[in-house]
Amino acid sequence: MTVRVVLADDQPLVRSGLRVLIADHPDLEVVGEACTGAEAVQLVKDVSPDVVVMDIRMPGMDGIEATRLIMAGPVTTRVLVLTTFDEDDYVYGALRAGASSFMVKDMALDDILAAVRVVAAGDALLAPGVTRRLIADFVGRPEAVPERPPRPIEGITEREREVLTLVGRGRSNTEIAEDLFITVATAKSHVSRLLTKLGARDRVQLVITAYEMGLVTLPR
Repeated sequence: MTVRVVLADDQPLVRSGLRVLIADHPDLEVVGEACTGAEAVQLVKDVSPDVVVMDIRMPGMDGIEATRLIMAGPVTTRVLVLTTFDEDDYVYGALRAGASSFMVKDMALDDILAAVRVVAAGDALLAPGVTRRLIADFVGRPEAVPERPPRPIEGITEREREVLTLVGRGRSNTEIAEDLFITVATAKSHVSRLLTKLGARDRVQLVITAYEMGLVTLPR
């Protein structure tokens, strides 16, 4: 199935480069372009794309506000934020607005295309380094420091523990499937069950849980 993409960026050169890149991949199709956040919101209403590749700094309405409005609507479109700036305020703002991915423009082009596919499949993906910073920020808050060593996680299977560990390491569902020699559908089911069993809102909270439980550690 072809993933229908809208490109939202105020720099024509960036949009042109992404459009040419996507044209070389038959499973991806650009169905619209916007140079402001307001145009992106309207395009989503008009063409209902699968994914919006959204810049943050745009004239008028920025990408974070545009993401919030898109995610508040009835469409099933998902947003991949692609920006030059990975400052914490932008990361947190984008994720709070409902973005499924936060990537930076200096990443390899193949990684950006892979992120589009991951997001279209219903998964979430953060650029390397972003997950680590989110965890570091979380565990740095006084209220987040446990008063005693965390207890073992109860109510999950050994396989779910393995999946949680891999989620904590930033693996996508596809990568989890490859690591555990299972199907992507099975990996996605395990992640969904973990979200339910652990009362986690999203994948980032699963990462934090994996850290708190000692399943993964922050790199030095």
